[in-house]
Order: sequence, then C-alpha cells, then structure tokens
Amino acid sequence: MIKQLYHFSMNGSKGTNIIYNEFPLVSIVIPHFNGEEILLDCLKSLKKSNYPNLEIIVVDNGSSDNSIKVVREKFSNIKIISSEKNRGYAGGCNLGAQNALGNFLFFLNNDTIQEPSCISDLIKIFIENPTVSAVQPKILNFFEKDSFDYAGGCGGHLDIFCFPFVKGRLFNSIEKDNGQYDYDDEIFWASGTAMMIIKKDFIDCGGFDEFFFAHQEEIDLQWRLHLRNKKIKINPHAIVYHKNAMTLSSDSVKKKYLNHRNSLLMMLTNYSLSNLFFIFPVRLLLEFIALFYSLFLFDLKHFIAILRSLIWFILNPITIYKRRQKFSKDFIRNDANIISHMYRRSIVFDFFILQKKNYLNLDIAS
Repeated sequence: MIKQLYHFSMNGSKGTNIIYNEFPLVSIVIPHFNGEEILLDCLKSLKKSNYPNLEIIVVDNGSSDNSIKVVREKFSNIKIISSEKNRGYAGGCNLGAQNALGNFLFFLNNDTIQEPSCISDLIKIFIENPTVSAVQPKILNFFEKDSFDYAGGCGGHLDIFCFPFVKGRLFNSIEKDNGQYDYDDEIFWASGTAMMIIKKDFIDCGGFDEFFFAHQEEIDLQWRLHLRNKKIKINPHAIVYHKNAMTLSSDSVKKKYLNHRNSLLMMLTNYSLSNLFFIFPVRLLLEFIALFYSLFLFDLKHFIAILRSLIWFILNPITIYKRRQKFSKDFIRNDANIISHMYRRSIVFDFFILQKKNYLNLDIAS
C-alpha cells in the first residue's frame, strides 16, 4: 500500500526521507471520560477495520464508571493509559500521543463508529500528497446517517473573525449528505472528532494546547500547522459516524463558554498584531451583539457563557501575552498566506443577515 513518504523543505526540494513499512503503524488515540456503551461500540467498530497495522490507545480521563474495567476484560490487546484527573480532550490526546508507537496518530472521539475501510482510505491521502499533515474523514450523524454531523461534516473552514463552520453544517443548519461534497479538497481544519495526523508534525507543532481543555483546540493546532506551511485535507470516501453530544450536552454553559473563550484566545495568539488591530474590534462587536441578543431571547446559558469569556480576557492579558510568545517563535508563513485559506467574509453576517444557510450558497472564493 505505502512504500515511502517524503517531507519537503520550504523551497520544494526533498528533505529527509522517512521510510515506512508497507502498512505503517497507525496509533488510534481515544480520550475517554465515562460512558461504557459508547466506548465499547467504538472499539467494536475498530476491530472490523480492514487496515492490518493498528495500535489502539484508550486514555482514561479519570472515569468514575466501570467502562475501563469492562474494556480490560473484553479487549486484552488495547493499551489503556490512566490519568488521575480529567485532562479534557486536549490533555487526553497529548497523553495518548506521548505513549503512541505509530508514525501516524488517529484521534477519535469515544462516541464514534468507523466504516471498515476508513483508516485505509485516510492513509491513501498521505501517500498521494506528501505535504499533507492531517486528514479528516467525512463525519455523518450516527442517528441520521444521511445527514452531516454537527462536529465535522465534510471538513472545517474558518472565517477571518475566527468563527468556524463546516461543509454540510452552518451554525445549526445541517444538510443532508447527497454526495455534494464528495471531492478532493483542502480544508482549514480537520475535526478532532476524527482526525489523522503525522505524529512528527503533531509533536513539532507542540501538540494540543491543554489550556483549551476542549473545543477548538484542533483548529488552533492546525492554524499552527498552516503557519508551518503544512496542508490539511478531507477524504470524503472515508466515513465516520458520530453520536454527537453524548459526553457533553450541546446546551451546556461550559461548552458554550469554552467555544467563545477558545476562539478568542486562538485569534489573539495566532494573528499578527497588525491584523488584530483591524480584525479584533469587529470580532469584539460581534461578541457584544451575541451577548445582548441572547439576553433578548432570554437564553441565559448563552448569555452567561459569553459574559464569562469576555471577563476572562479582561482579567488575563498576561496569559494571552505568554501564549503569543510561546507559539510565535516557529511561525513561517505570514497572515496574508493564512487568510488566503480562510473565508474572507463574515459567516455570521452571511448566515444571519443574508440568510445563506447552505455551504453551497457561500462565495467560498471570497
């Protein structure tokens, strides 16, 4: 299947050759916190994979149920890494990656089901595209298998104000999968629900930022990959089904808070100061509009989440500064190159004001 992959230097010439066996070892990393049934279903689907060289790692984030005990009893060849506390998705994945033996990491949510050919189809993308660092499968809703999943759809995009969206889902408007996105494409980010990445690139990039805990840490990671001149792709022929919001309710204040805070933190860290001068005030205005609109709708959970995120930024300028210093030293590309991979309009304006409810309605070249 695969004989040799190359990493390319910035000038396009071949760099150090990395030789893999015919079937390179893929380490599957599943962060887990409670939920015996969903984890068992995930592992059973992986056992049906047609890819012959897998290492399965379950990272237990301090579960209080019997799920890990049952896994040990039923799956003797699965590696279990235990954490005394819940380190979140980011920390769990990092811990799993540190203990992984494979050249490729496949991060999976514990509430996913994979088609047997999924991993083989993802590996093919790395064979055909030596400059690709990460690949996402098509992610469909487990309960409505003809619909895209909220968490990943057919690949992630980001507008210049750092609002994420995916092919197949804009905000709460979810499309049916009619094969409309079944084509080879570069994307800005691959969903952490199911994402394969070259282990060396993951480590060189610093892994997931554990301060994020959960939500949008994968977007932040892949922004840093773009800044290192790496590519992210979608393979719509690889299929994963997701039981969305099985571990943290979509209506959770914590989930809404982390989404707002992490998106703002990502923007303030990864953009240059010159671009932030123009872009951040608009984003801040949109945050306040969302704040008062949620109050108008008596959506107190959303109101509290946005307010908490704004208060956090007022109180933590030093944390933001230190994070900029930590990650900016290795950046290669400038903002102009990054923005060329973004949606150069406001997805909020296009969706709510212009009523563009479908990805195909967007002027994605803008």
